[in-house]
Amino acid sequence: MTELPEHVAVNREYWDGMAHEWVDAGERAWDQVEPTWGQWGIRENEIHLLPEDMTGMRAIELGCGTAYVSAWMARRGASVTGIDNSAAQLRTAQRLSAQHGVVLELIHGNAETVPMPGDSFDFAISEYGAAIWADPYQWIPEAHRLLRQGGTLVFLGSHIFVGLCSPVDGSYPITRRLERPYFGSHRLDWRDAVDDPGGIEFTLTFSEWIKLFVGTGFEIVDLIEIQAPADATGSRSGISADWARDFPNEHVWTLRKKS
Repeated sequence: MTELPEHVAVNREYWDGMAHEWVDAGERAWDQVEPTWGQWGIRENEIHLLPEDMTGMRAIELGCGTAYVSAWMARRGASVTGIDNSAAQLRTAQRLSAQHGVVLELIHGNAETVPMPGDSFDFAISEYGAAIWADPYQWIPEAHRLLRQGGTLVFLGSHIFVGLCSPVDGSYPITRRLERPYFGSHRLDWRDAVDDPGGIEFTLTFSEWIKLFVGTGFEIVDLIEIQAPADATGSRSGISADWARDFPNEHVWTLRKKS
């Protein structure tokens, strides 16, 4: 068996160990009629991440977790594959799939190397999942390989501001000053964080994202920098609603594979 890259092995252990903490959230999301996105629950009718009608489409969710996004796509008519690094998360996904009568193909694996043929999918998506837990220099080209010409990739993850304004020791809350350099921010290791120790995350500068997309063969369709709603309160992972109204803590990229 091929040895997993360090970040893949670390993140697998991390998510297998905490999957039980996400069961309730997964169940609530599976029950939703209309999707909501990200840490602030932005409504689908505000940011339009999914095609309204996915009848006849093949779709893949990269880093599906409990697979509620996969379920949303299947209910819109798509034939859906979900892949996740955590077997424990997939057990919840499989249970909820059976409970709701939604047919999904679920794969235990790494979104950087998906065991599927190229040119297989019309649509690919990641809400967090691969979007932050996989190395973009590996998973973005893999998503490109999986998509047919003209296919769409949508991914939502942490904005680079989150890493830049997070104290280096991993303590909460996030600050309103730069805590680390903008350049060289590719890999963020949270295993020794003071508050909420985690796994290994990835991000890029905006110029690095654009160079990667263009060099891989994608065209950029859209970029959304998410702002917390005016009525949002509390905090999410050390990020207060007030902070997230002044600075984006999430972004959404929409890309199209060039014909």
